[in-house]
Amino acid sequence: MARIQHLAIASLDPEKQAAFYKEVFGFEEIRRIDNPRARGVVLTDGAINISVLNFKQDQIDQGLDYTGLHHFGVFVEDLEGTAQKCLANGAVPYSELPEDPNEQKTNYRPKRSDKFKGPENSLFDIADHPWIGASEPNRAAE
Repeated sequence: MARIQHLAIASLDPEKQAAFYKEVFGFEEIRRIDNPRARGVVLTDGAINISVLNFKQDQIDQGLDYTGLHHFGVFVEDLEGTAQKCLANGAVPYSELPEDPNEQKTNYRPKRSDKFKGPENSLFDIADHPWIGASEPNRAAE
């Protein structure tokens, strides 16, 4: 079964917001990022990756001053099959993401066009590798 493993929260001050979540909820900081798409703090609650990010590109047509839930990420066992299901059900690939050439060396999962816009322009991504800080999915066949 597919499972949400990643939440991205748009923030104008990701360091301050991440500090709040660490203090109040005890979330653990995994890393800080600064790339052509966003800068911010990656947290975990032990099960889900929670990225608090100041986006450098308006991916959801809300403007760069938008704050709140930005997108979510779903772990899937069949990446290609799920991507085809997304397309067959009207999702549109979102591939306008700039990438730093050095990111491939430090990225925690393979980079690919795994981001889509679904109903009402909602942004999500799919992956067959866990997000950093997310618990390993239970795989029935393994």
